[in-house]
Amino acid sequence: MALSVNNGAGNASRRRRGGTSMLAEINVTPFVDVVLVLLIIFMLTAHVMDYGLQIDVPKVRAVDKSMEDLPIISINKTGDVYLGDKFVTLDGLRPAVEAQFGNAKAVYIRADAKTVWDAVAQVIAAAGTAGYQVNMVTAPEESQKGKR
Repeated sequence: MALSVNNGAGNASRRRRGGTSMLAEINVTPFVDVVLVLLIIFMLTAHVMDYGLQIDVPKVRAVDKSMEDLPIISINKTGDVYLGDKFVTLDGLRPAVEAQFGNAKAVYIRADAKTVWDAVAQVIAAAGTAGYQVNMVTAPEESQKGKR
């Protein structure tokens, strides 16, 4: 029974290479594991990054018109007003919209379903007085077919 080491080169090849040859391969398994874990984390947190505020908008029938790229004014349950994720007052609404969006002609207002109507009416009036067309944001209702 014969055994060949270093492809049968024997001692002659060891002297030329300076000793035993080492097999150097990159192990990509830990890298793939880390990438998959990061992918799962991003998939789980992607829906949280949509909006910084949790607003439960009222549900209505679906509308064919799609949403344009306009400033979004949000009103939470307590009546606080936000432009994007920054708190604004009613008096500072127009300067804040102009600072972020330039000469926007219209704004979207999205209010929590449990917001007192007075707060919503005040924001609509302030936006209208500032010269903006007011559009309301709602969520589509679930299908009523299976519930009847």
